[in-house]
Amino acid sequence: MSNLTIGFSGILIMLVLMGLRVPIALALGGVSIIGLTLIRGPQAAFSIFSELPMEFGANWTLTAIPMFLLMGAIAFHSGMTSSLFEAARLWLGRLPGGLAVATNFASAGFAAASGSSLATCAAMGRLGIPEMLKRGYDPALASGSVAAAGTLGVLIPPSIIFVIYGWYSQTSIGKLLIAGIVPGLLTALAYGALIIAICVIWPRMAPRSEEQFTWTQKFAILLEIWPIPLLVLGVVGTIYGGIATATEAAAIGAALTAVIAAFRGQLGIGTIIISVRETLVSTAVIFFIAIGAMLFTRFLAFAGIAGFLTGYIGNLELNPITIILSIGLLYLILGCFLDSLGVLMLTLPVILPVFKVMELDPIWAGVILIKFLEIGLFTPPLGMNVFVVKGVVGNAVPLPTIFKGALWFLAAEVVVMTLLIAFPDLITFLPSLVDV
Repeated sequence: MSNLTIGFSGILIMLVLMGLRVPIALALGGVSIIGLTLIRGPQAAFSIFSELPMEFGANWTLTAIPMFLLMGAIAFHSGMTSSLFEAARLWLGRLPGGLAVATNFASAGFAAASGSSLATCAAMGRLGIPEMLKRGYDPALASGSVAAAGTLGVLIPPSIIFVIYGWYSQTSIGKLLIAGIVPGLLTALAYGALIIAICVIWPRMAPRSEEQFTWTQKFAILLEIWPIPLLVLGVVGTIYGGIATATEAAAIGAALTAVIAAFRGQLGIGTIIISVRETLVSTAVIFFIAIGAMLFTRFLAFAGIAGFLTGYIGNLELNPITIILSIGLLYLILGCFLDSLGVLMLTLPVILPVFKVMELDPIWAGVILIKFLEIGLFTPPLGMNVFVVKGVVGNAVPLPTIFKGALWFLAAEVVVMTLLIAFPDLITFLPSLVDV
């Protein structure tokens, strides 16, 4: 059996294992070790398996992951983010579909503190969906808007996915984080515009609010959410100003979050314990998957898969846009069955060599890939954000109804993706101003 046959067989077996719900890390690692044994022998496979986890875990760049996770956990459990929805409601509530629009932009703010799509989805689902249902909003719009808006956690910095992509592709993580700002805000604006358009065309979807708020009330609520802009400035500002690397900015963000929570009298021992526990568990899960992906990369390298595919695609003489759209279709299909981190770690060993052959800007390509991952978070049958929303609302909204509402937002994503592909400067302009 040739090495290429072993490699492609390993990919097929791994996909079958994932379809059987075997944990991603075990599927990646198990197939890789067996494949390496067949190609290089048991001694070489054991040597790689014994050395690679230490080599991975000792990577200084990856310390940004637990720091960003800790930052988000402290911000959430200390109550810093609890007023975001109320602030958005006071300022945006009188728009058509005002509460859904408010939830959308509150999600953008929460994403800037947490860096996690699932956390954003869960938090905004608890705050926004009951309020919208109580006021007569269509259940599909109420739940679907939260499932879609939760994806902003992938794009708006800090983003754990950008850290993983940057480390793996050897691309500046600081530039990647900054590159996500414009696409993230553009996505939030597109979602908001879509909600307003839906509610103008079908007013029954969201009864207009008759509540009146004074300017005093509107500005008073802004005083309660001041930590969030400060955290964003602390992370993005230090990177953009050349004061800190992305890893150092992550530590600054975590420390600043703790200081603000202590200043507000919200950093009790209980908050510290639960935040550290969540950070440790999430970091372990991410690292476990990443180590499996690294083993899989070595397996594919020894099997010659990457070289075979890059040569094959190079001979086809396809243009970069066709390549990107094809990869996007692959991501949407895989996103139906796997979470975003699993899709990323599964595909990077194959697609990064293709990007190099096509001479694509790794920052632009990275943001486009993350956008495709984002869309997969709310597409059936396994849109992770949809299931998070279902867990929050319980029996109040059926699962098909949540999917129906979330799929409306594909129209906004088509517009955003068209703009990002047609005008690459929307992604690359801000990073080009930074030397990190």
